[in-house]
Amino acid sequence: MPDDLADGILVLHALVVLFNVGALPVIWVGHFRRWAFVRNFYFRVVHLLLIGVVAGENLVGMICPLTVWEDALRSSGRIGAVQEKGFIAYWIHRLLFYEAPAWVFTVAYLLFFLLVVLTFYCVRPQLPTFSERK
Repeated sequence: MPDDLADGILVLHALVVLFNVGALPVIWVGHFRRWAFVRNFYFRVVHLLLIGVVAGENLVGMICPLTVWEDALRSSGRIGAVQEKGFIAYWIHRLLFYEAPAWVFTVAYLLFFLLVVLTFYCVRPQLPTFSERK
């Protein structure tokens, strides 16, 4: 049961990463193709906040809570259990986690965050409009 929940957290983590990374090129392609949804205020703010949280966590040396939660569930009292994953979880884990010095990730996340901020400025979201109540 804890492994199933850990797999679910890993999939959620992968979806967050996919959203963070994938939204940026989608916004630019959508800008040039005039897709209205890329200017959706809520979509853009969520994107900016999510990558901001990731960059901020990394800047202060914090480990992602999803990673901590997944590892805790996988270990749940068993020695070496963090390595025990199913086939799909194994490959998702390989796609998400890399071996590199911490500063590499900090620089990468901060640069990506700056790209998202620049995109927020260059491809401005439309502010939500509130109709007057009668």
